Amino acid sequence: MNIDKIFFGYMALVGIVTGAIIVAVPRVQDFSIKPYFWVVLAVILFDAVVFLRTRTNPGAVLPMSARLLGFVIGIVLMVAIPTLAGSPARFF
Repeated sequence: MNIDKIFFGYMALVGIVTGAIIVAVPRVQDFSIKPYFWVVLAVILFDAVVFLRTRTNPGAVLPMSARLLGFVIGIVLMVAIPTLAGSPARFF
């Protein structure tokens, strides 16, 4: 399996979990670390895991276009789930 596909699946999971948390606990939006930043932290965590497993530069393993697309997937799912659920969420 390609590392890009694993990353896209991981970011989809992160977006779904973040959106579900926003729907279940709306007060989470008032934390000092906003939910959209959780998606950024997930990208950084994935890079760290790739670095620890391969001992190479994560930029060489996962191209920037894949990182950007994965970030967009996570953000879109994070916004779409509360919107479709009718939750009064504010994201930014």
